[in-house]
Amino acid sequence: MAAIITLTTDFGLEDPYGAAVKGVILSINPDALIVDVSHQVEPFNILQGAFLLGYCYTFFPKDAIHVAVVDPGVGTERRGILLATPQGSFIGPDNGIFSYVLRDAPGFHAPRGGPRPTQVPVPRAWRAYSLTEPRFWRHPVSSTFHGRDIFAPVAAHLSRGVKPEEMGRSVPLVTYLPVAEPRWRGSRMEGRVVHVDCFGNLITNIPGSRVIGKEVQVEVAGKRIQGISSAYLGRGELVATVGSHEHLELARPMGSAAAYLRAKVGDLVKVVRK
Repeated sequence: MAAIITLTTDFGLEDPYGAAVKGVILSINPDALIVDVSHQVEPFNILQGAFLLGYCYTFFPKDAIHVAVVDPGVGTERRGILLATPQGSFIGPDNGIFSYVLRDAPGFHAPRGGPRPTQVPVPRAWRAYSLTEPRFWRHPVSSTFHGRDIFAPVAAHLSRGVKPEEMGRSVPLVTYLPVAEPRWRGSRMEGRVVHVDCFGNLITNIPGSRVIGKEVQVEVAGKRIQGISSAYLGRGELVATVGSHEHLELARPMGSAAAYLRAKVGDLVKVVRK
C-alpha cells in the first residue's frame, strides 16, 4: 500500500511552493500518496494551522505521515522535529504547530500560564527527534524554504522505511502553544474565531459540548443569535450550530457569515446562558 503523506501549510494556491514540496516528495518516493489538508492557512498563523491539522489527522490511517509548515521562524535557530506517535508521524517546525495533536495525547496536561509558547515533555509512548541529519535533506538547503528542503525529503525518506531515529537526535521536550478551551464563568463564556472556511462559516474554539442542550444567546460583531441550530439553514440572518469540527460555528444561510459580519480569525465570540 502506498504511504500517505499529508500537507498543511500557509503557502497558498497562487504560488509554486506547494507543488515544489510535492515534487521533492515524489522524486524520492514516486509511489507516495500526497493529500492536501490545506494550503490556505492564514500566513504565519501557527495556531490556525494547528487547529486544522488537529481536526483532520484523526481521519487518516495511523501510519500516515503529516507534514505541517506554518513557519515564520524559518532560517532562525528554531529546530525542525519529527514526532513519532501511535496516531501517525508529524514533521515540521518546532513552533507549536502540533499543539492540537499534543493536546489529544493520553495523559497530556496543558501547562498553566499565559499565551506564550512553552516547552512540554514528550507524551508517554511518543518519541520526538530533532531533524539534525543532513543526509536526508535536499541540498543546497534554502534558509527560507525548509518545507521543501528539509521537511518534505524527511517525510519521503520516512515513507520509504527509514527509521525515525535515523533522522536526528532524540529530544525530551517540544513546543506547545496554549490551546484555549473556553469554559462557563457563571452564565457567560467567551471564545474566539479560529478558522473561516470557504463557505464563510466562522469556526470558534468553543467546544460544541459546552453549548449543546443549553438555551443560549451567541454574540459576535454586534449581532445576537438566539439558540443553537441543528443545521446551516435556519431562521434569521445568522445561525449558530455545532459543525463537523464539533465546535460552535456561526453561519449565514446560503451566504457568508464572514463577509456579512466583516469577521476574521481572532474575533471575539460571546455565549450567554439564559
